[in-house]
Amino acid sequence: MIEMPVEVSANSGAGAERAKERVRKGQAPIVPARGVAGNALVLVIAIMTFLSCLTLGAVTMVRDTAAAWQTQIAREATIQIKPDEGLDMEAALAESASIAGGFPGVTGTRIIDRNATARLLEPWLGAGLNMDELPVPRLVILTVDRASPPDFAALRSALTEKVPGLILDDHRTWVDRLVSMSRTTVTIGLTVLALILLATVLTVVFATRGAMAGNGHIIEVLHFVGAEARFIAKEFRRNFLVTGMKGAVAGGFAAVLVFLGFSLWSSRNLATPQADQAMALFGNFSIGVLGYAGVVFIVALIGAITAATSHATVVAHLHGLEVRQPDG
Repeated sequence: MIEMPVEVSANSGAGAERAKERVRKGQAPIVPARGVAGNALVLVIAIMTFLSCLTLGAVTMVRDTAAAWQTQIAREATIQIKPDEGLDMEAALAESASIAGGFPGVTGTRIIDRNATARLLEPWLGAGLNMDELPVPRLVILTVDRASPPDFAALRSALTEKVPGLILDDHRTWVDRLVSMSRTTVTIGLTVLALILLATVLTVVFATRGAMAGNGHIIEVLHFVGAEARFIAKEFRRNFLVTGMKGAVAGGFAAVLVFLGFSLWSSRNLATPQADQAMALFGNFSIGVLGYAGVVFIVALIGAITAATSHATVVAHLHGLEVRQPDG
């Protein structure tokens, strides 16, 4: 570490200019040379950025998947008819489809036949299911006009009048639960993201204080001969901005690789049970253009936070020196 023999005198302005010139030329660096501590800070920032990008990407996927679920559920309704003694199931299905199909707001009806019903139950009850041995309800799927949905209360009344025991499910309960779940998940994700950014700020604060402690005598001499606080803070801000951007870019790039890897895996495993279940929950693991734009935003944000936090820490430290050692 190079000493800075600057003599504090009445001509402090000239002394400050000479000291600042030596700093600019690198003869008396304010910020210690990069070493183990600097490399560790880059690694910590890279990890924080990686976790932040993963959190933001997960929130984006949950939001997009929930929106797709909500759209799909909201455009359909289901008529469920339970088997009963003396009930002609096929006639009841046809009549229900006919009544619903003529109702304003219903754009189409589809009866789930026996074979399709057996396939729906196959994952739980096995293949070769005899529909006559179990009281399995039969379904009619209604396609709903989302812009002008039907009056479900009137439709339910008209259907139950003709087919007693019929159940009309408009999926509103599921939509409400889905919206609540997605909002809760997004809130938790954003809270985690905020905590990660807070941890990044605290890490930079401690790193800046450590750097100031390493060259404390140079900083104090510069300050008391008249160097502006913004000049000293600028040196730290520039150094920490470079450090922060290196770590942030590395962490963001690693997160992009993870997202691309999951997307590639899902595209190569289409039509497999594992991929079908994963895609039903998370979509195709693609965060889309907005997701990748969010990664770029996180990288820039963490770089800016690193520089701003370092600047504020140095200014606060110099203010503390003035309070502890007032003029005169």
